[in-house]
Amino acid sequence: MKILSRSTLVWAILMSVVAGGTLAVIGDQATPYGPWPGIGMGVVVLLLTLRRPLRRWRVSRRPLGEAYRQWLNARVPLYQRLDADGRARFERDVQFVLDEYSFEGVQGVNARPDLQLAVAAGVACLLHGRPEWDLPGTTSFLFYPDRFDDDYFGGDYADYDGMAHEQGPTILTASSVEHSWDSPDDGDNVILHELAHHFDFDNINADGVPSLVAPESAQAWQALVKNEIRKVRHGQSILRPYAAEAPSEFFAVATEVFFEQPNRMHDHHADLFGALCAFYQIDPRTGEKPASSTSDVVVG
Repeated sequence: MKILSRSTLVWAILMSVVAGGTLAVIGDQATPYGPWPGIGMGVVVLLLTLRRPLRRWRVSRRPLGEAYRQWLNARVPLYQRLDADGRARFERDVQFVLDEYSFEGVQGVNARPDLQLAVAAGVACLLHGRPEWDLPGTTSFLFYPDRFDDDYFGGDYADYDGMAHEQGPTILTASSVEHSWDSPDDGDNVILHELAHHFDFDNINADGVPSLVAPESAQAWQALVKNEIRKVRHGQSILRPYAAEAPSEFFAVATEVFFEQPNRMHDHHADLFGALCAFYQIDPRTGEKPASSTSDVVVG
């Protein structure tokens, strides 16, 4: 997650020049104040357009609390594998999420700092290899007390621990969030699962083809997913059966295993592992960018 991207800076300057320049010309010709109101307007527009980068810069100046750092080191395998610079950037991303995202407890749940940190760690994992990215879609999270159904009610038939929405908040149960990082190498992480859906939602439909996969690679990605789903259905995959429910669920489950059991995925599903390395631009076994990729998948 960048403090300031080139596109944001260019847009801010363009808006400032257009708004301020227009007012400066009018003021110079029609008022006794000359171009100064326009110049002032340009500065105001520039500052307003750069509000988030300026806020991120201020947040980045504060160190992450030691208790938070110890939590990451004890529970997040990717963070453990990073060098000093990588850890500093991971911590900065965590701080950005904690500062910018909204977290709310539902039905008496307390949106505790540890629950928020758990979500922030998931976002930082998915974005670490792509520092130019931000998580697509919503930045609002709701914590439910227990499993819920399609109507967001609990009960005997409720079986959802999380649900991501294209428009609206991401819902997670507090217990599943706690469990996600308690056993960080079990390949079962509802936070990573639901966050992965956001890369799919950024398409027209959730079809299991992440929106940032280049169009010319979509067919290769779909062929890979089809083959891997076939393995799941025949009991020849390390992915749990839920991965075969739909291509969108396959991508989310594969993301969980990719980050939590990278060695196992590499050994049993080398093509899938290579495709996910290409997509996330990170080898979670080392915490570094992949040296090379044999995948046919290209990310735009």
